[in-house]
Amino acid sequence: MTDLHPLPSLLVEEKVRAALAEDLGDAGDITSQSTVPADTRSRVVLRAREHGCVAGLDAARAAFRQMDANLQIAVQKPDSAVVAPGDVIAAIEGNARAIVTGERVALNFLGHLSGIATATRKFVDAVSGTNTRICCTRKTTPGLRAFEKYAVRAGGGVNHRFGLYDAILIKDNHIAMAGGIAEAIKGARAKAGHMVRIEIEVDTLDQLAQALDIGVEAVLLDNMPPEVLTQAVEINKGRAALEASGGITLESAAAVAATGVDYISVGWITHSAPCLDIGLDYEAGAT
Repeated sequence: MTDLHPLPSLLVEEKVRAALAEDLGDAGDITSQSTVPADTRSRVVLRAREHGCVAGLDAARAAFRQMDANLQIAVQKPDSAVVAPGDVIAAIEGNARAIVTGERVALNFLGHLSGIATATRKFVDAVSGTNTRICCTRKTTPGLRAFEKYAVRAGGGVNHRFGLYDAILIKDNHIAMAGGIAEAIKGARAKAGHMVRIEIEVDTLDQLAQALDIGVEAVLLDNMPPEVLTQAVEINKGRAALEASGGITLESAAAVAATGVDYISVGWITHSAPCLDIGLDYEAGAT
């Protein structure tokens, strides 16, 4: 994919360092220290075991380099690349003890994030030929939101808001507590800065019409079947960005996209995507 901007290196280094510290504890890698001579050099490869989409190489690289800054890492399949079983994603050469010590943390990041990218890519492929874009939600692993949203981008999706701080999304509980749709939107508009977008969640076409009459930038259409979504698109007439959400699967995504909605949001791609099976294979002694 193009225009895939990397995560800030400071963020990557910090999260990877914390993961390594959790793994190494107070004594370090006592298995490698007792079995691998300190001066042994080796060459290994990160190899895909199944079809998927790569994401998380910066974190994997950081895990190895924090163990030994002199390790040589040659990437063959960069983030967003599609891989098949047996494809080499990257080759690593250098101190053997450093490689095996950093292996698990590197694979944890790479497998998890590649799983999210793979799940996203499947949804993106399912709606190809339409103008609908696949986006994520805030249903992420605590502490890893930036990484998981990056993986969504690697898979061809786009990001919804990153947190409660960067956009206003008025949901059903907000509406109930505010006293209605009009009150909630007016309250949000009175407090929002000029750079903050406002989106509201609706369950019915009547609520949609009311929200559009008041004016918002985006509307989340919650748990609406395709025939109702089609009506929502007709009512909207391009006034607001429309986001379909709620129980959308790979099997139903194409039908939802065919209604003409602008976005489909899928929490599953971050909270339940299976890890992509990637292994680290020993090849030969390095010189």
